[in-house]
Amino acid sequence: MTTEVRVPTLGESVTEATVATWFKKPGDSVAADEMLCELETDKVTVEVPSPAAGTLGEIVAKEGETVGVDALLATITEGAAAAPKKEAPAAKSAQATSAPAKSGGDEVKVMVPSLGESVTEATVSTWFKKEGDSVAQDEMLCELETDKVSIEVPAPASGTLTKIIAGEGTTVDASAQLAVISGGDAPAAAPKAEQEGAHGEAYQTPAAGNGSRDVEDAPSAKKAMAEAGISRDQVQGSGRDGRVMKEDVAKAVSAGSSAPQPAAPAQAPRAPVAAEDAAREERVKMTRLRQTIARRLKDAQNTAAILTTYNEVDMTEVMALRNEYKDLFEKKHGARLGFMSFFTKACCHALKEVPEVNAEIDGTDIVYKNFVHMGIAAGTPQGLVVPVIRDADQKSFADLEKEIAEKGRRARDGKLSMAEMQGGTFTISNGGVYGSLMSSPILNPPQSGILGMHKIQDRPMVINGEIKIRPMMYLALSYDHRIVDGKGAVTFLVRVKEALEDPRRLLMDL
Repeated sequence: MTTEVRVPTLGESVTEATVATWFKKPGDSVAADEMLCELETDKVTVEVPSPAAGTLGEIVAKEGETVGVDALLATITEGAAAAPKKEAPAAKSAQATSAPAKSGGDEVKVMVPSLGESVTEATVSTWFKKEGDSVAQDEMLCELETDKVSIEVPAPASGTLTKIIAGEGTTVDASAQLAVISGGDAPAAAPKAEQEGAHGEAYQTPAAGNGSRDVEDAPSAKKAMAEAGISRDQVQGSGRDGRVMKEDVAKAVSAGSSAPQPAAPAQAPRAPVAAEDAAREERVKMTRLRQTIARRLKDAQNTAAILTTYNEVDMTEVMALRNEYKDLFEKKHGARLGFMSFFTKACCHALKEVPEVNAEIDGTDIVYKNFVHMGIAAGTPQGLVVPVIRDADQKSFADLEKEIAEKGRRARDGKLSMAEMQGGTFTISNGGVYGSLMSSPILNPPQSGILGMHKIQDRPMVINGEIKIRPMMYLALSYDHRIVDGKGAVTFLVRVKEALEDPRRLLMDL
């Protein structure tokens, strides 16, 4: 039986790739999920695993060739690798040596699960098991941390955790192997050195520098180096085992330096710290999520022309309506009636009138969204995340409350997927839950607007010539002044205020 090896999905807007390296040649035996070749796109490097065990037949797409999505790369003849008469004596000997390791069952690879669209790597944050521990199928083995979410990795089978390949703190790509589980309750009998020779070296973090000179660089990288007139020593490789990729050459050219790029950007020196104070300090490495938050917020300030306008809203009518119907609402819909659904509805109505607040800039174009994917910022122990309520403008109060509560709960538990935090067109941030009275929120790129909610506080207000105590909330709209004018921003905030002070307007679409 012949199995086709085809180009996998390369990611959003990516339609072709270059075959960088083949790790196998025709006639080689391959195991299921073993890496066959490496593809290089404009943005990332993609490893192609074997879809089945067998023998690699014809390689259709050679190194250096450009292929499209789903193009045929090679063929695999299933079962051919199992014929003992084709094995060399050395191979038979090796198989006999490893046989005791499988006496309790076959070895099972623990691979990095799907990380989500556009996410290519993760950091191993915590191992819940250690080598030699017995594990049950679906029991949590370790936790990975990406730029936005934490992902728990379950055991694919029951057995004994015999080898941890990626230790805590190791950065792994989307197709890397994390560990090995041997079936049954007994650990594998193969010597540790042999296991490392079989698995550890393939996923070892490359040493600093340019890597081994016998590593084959990507063909596109070789071409780019020749065109740029730079040598291999002037480029620091980021691929497997220090392999130079096309983007590495671009970085070296743009840097305009003959020295290899440093592994990390130079940090500004700290101010001098007294010895007695330094002894009482604690240094903790920033999580990937915190690093991403810091980078994105700074990028937003550097890119967008952020301006904030303010207003205040009398919450009397919303609070009265909520108090009157909250018990009946919860009884019928099984969800609590909060304030977020009112604000979401009010923003959706206002965005229809001022569509530029719901748009984004793409180069010299303005992209208007005829839908509202509402981001609801949520604080978690790991940092701020923004789950997205898709098509919020089409949902009822009950649908909004259920989805906001469910995604907020999963955000705090670190269970959100990447897809659930992508594609937002506008964001609401509620600093009032922490007691904030006034703030200026920062945009969530590439969005052009974000509404900041704040604490509800009783204040004296003049109503029809009389001073009355009213529950008031300050509202803040931060917007990108490149696309939203002051008039549009103020109009948006006034429409939100009007809808909340007279919720009947929401029912009549006014």
